[in-house]
Amino acid sequence: MKFFVHPKFVLLAITVVLFQLCTKAQRTRTNTTKAESVDEGGAQNANYDRQGRPIPNRKKGGTDSLQKRDQLADSITISYRYYDSSTTRYLDSSLNDFSKKFAQPYTFINLGNYGTAARSLLFNPIMKAGWDAGFHQFDLYAFTIENTKFYETTRPFTELAYVLGSKSEQTINLLHTQNKKSNFNFAFEYRFINSPGSFKNQNNNHNNLRVNAFYQSNNKKYGAMFILVSNKHISSENGGLQNTNLLDSLSFNDPFQLEVKLGASGSFSQNPFNTSISTGNGYRNSTFLLRHYYDLGKVDSTFNAEDSVFYKIFYSRLRLQHTLNISTFNYQFIDNNVNANSYKNYFGLPLFNNNNLTLQNKWNLVTNEFSVITFPDKKNQAQFLKLGAALQNIRGILGTTNTKDYNIYATGEYRNRTKNKIWDIEATGSLYLNGINAGDYQAFISLKRVLSKKVGILELGFQNVNRTPSSIFNNQNNFFVKAINIRNKENTVRLFANYENPAKNFKLSGEYFVLSNFTYFDSFFIAKQESTLLNILHVSAEKKFKLTKHLNLYSEIHLQQATANAPVNLPLILTRQRLAFEGNFYTNLFLSTGIELRYYTNYKPANYSPFTGQFFYQDNYTVANRPEINAFFHLRIKSFKAFVRLENINTLIPGSNKYNFSAQDYANNALWFRLGIWWNFVN
Repeated sequence: MKFFVHPKFVLLAITVVLFQLCTKAQRTRTNTTKAESVDEGGAQNANYDRQGRPIPNRKKGGTDSLQKRDQLADSITISYRYYDSSTTRYLDSSLNDFSKKFAQPYTFINLGNYGTAARSLLFNPIMKAGWDAGFHQFDLYAFTIENTKFYETTRPFTELAYVLGSKSEQTINLLHTQNKKSNFNFAFEYRFINSPGSFKNQNNNHNNLRVNAFYQSNNKKYGAMFILVSNKHISSENGGLQNTNLLDSLSFNDPFQLEVKLGASGSFSQNPFNTSISTGNGYRNSTFLLRHYYDLGKVDSTFNAEDSVFYKIFYSRLRLQHTLNISTFNYQFIDNNVNANSYKNYFGLPLFNNNNLTLQNKWNLVTNEFSVITFPDKKNQAQFLKLGAALQNIRGILGTTNTKDYNIYATGEYRNRTKNKIWDIEATGSLYLNGINAGDYQAFISLKRVLSKKVGILELGFQNVNRTPSSIFNNQNNFFVKAINIRNKENTVRLFANYENPAKNFKLSGEYFVLSNFTYFDSFFIAKQESTLLNILHVSAEKKFKLTKHLNLYSEIHLQQATANAPVNLPLILTRQRLAFEGNFYTNLFLSTGIELRYYTNYKPANYSPFTGQFFYQDNYTVANRPEINAFFHLRIKSFKAFVRLENINTLIPGSNKYNFSAQDYANNALWFRLGIWWNFVN
């Protein structure tokens, strides 16, 4: 299984781009200013040249030789919004939280090496109706349609990032966006993750590519957005260590010498340029999305007294919208070094010979959705009502079996963010009327209220999902899965509340789950459905304590509790504490340095099946990990950011069992070093 981009070519391409940007860059100051003025009908008060630079407005027929200097001439104004969201956001320049820059947040754990299968320590069920393949162990490292950002910028903007870690771990990020005209923006994003790991047969490669663009006609009546996302996840699977007791007696403190359960002995390599695997998973998925619309409404005009010019404004009242989504999925497990004895002894899977093993599912989905959207208040485009219907065609290749299915579903949505920004209401829902997922539905409603600047913001919400179990729970999926008595749809009810007080740097959240017909794996290949009702409570709090002028404590804690004997694996307490010395020193130096601690209480963690890609419930093994301790030194100088980190310092403490475990026989890394650099360029 070969990787489609060689790292040497990636590094060469980035070097060329960096050289061109440096030679063409006219300014490197990237301090974010206020967003440019945009009226509520969508008309912008600034025009741009071909390079995205604002053109100052001038009085028509004026003869005055003295003109106002445009405040945007020497700076960049950049903002973005997520797909399917009207909320404007700005780039985050904070330094203290490395997880905002890294693909893995602190609430997740992997199998001991960055890029391997990962899961959340918090309860995180699938809250989406309709078809689902069921392979989610690499979701953390993927680009998605939902997290796509559509930018608005006055200058071409580029961000280059490179993170180098121990054992030749490397991560490369490239982002470029620019407005060719005021009504057209495009963005390109690429990420490469490569990590050979500390143990045998643990190397992985992830390639993520995303291209998106937005266009709006000059008369504001027609608009289109385009997204192309491609993810390729290649990860070797070693099945865990054969004997974890040997970790305390390593020669030269090198865990690579330990034997693992999968893969032929002597076939492993820690070469970072090795882009092939002999035993492991290779997942590929790509999505092409095109959404376009035509608006009917009213044309108006407004007078700008500063330059004595009338500007045309278009108020949309009715929108006709079409969304085309074409997605492909390819999930494959291969083993070119099959050892029948290992399969039988460690995983309970009898194989009759040592031939190569290939397990594979392929899916193709084509969805056409047609919607009608109305805007009750012409001056508030953040208030709208949407009604639509969709046809989804599904084709699958499950080993030697071909399938063909379809879905027809209806969807509705109401949103209202009031003009005074006090209330924010969101209500969405969909119902599958016919097809393979007939009877599935999802409903969501949230009500957010700004109480006051001093008191803060309160949000209350309700969510209910009724869904067909994922395709992996079907006996016909070609992955040796044995589904036992899985006949009913899963139903999940979620009640949630969030309170935030920015003035006090405090957040409090709570969510309560009620689940029926919960579907899960309880071994490497056996899937079951829980007949009893499950209840799970999760409460969290975040607070920033200002200890001195430059010394801050960031405290985060999660508490969660499930029904007794529930087939889920959750630690009772998860906490992260960060003690940071930080501030603005000299003119352009921003610094954050200190100690970070993560700890979760003893619990029985989920085990992992490398063949099906599933974390499964077990009730025999308990982890009692030490608190994880990291030291960090983060700084920012103008458009340059650097992150220096020494992680897993806890493994230096003498004593037995110094390695932490994320699952049975899966040990985490020892002392780990990371150096990350982010550099922004403005043309």
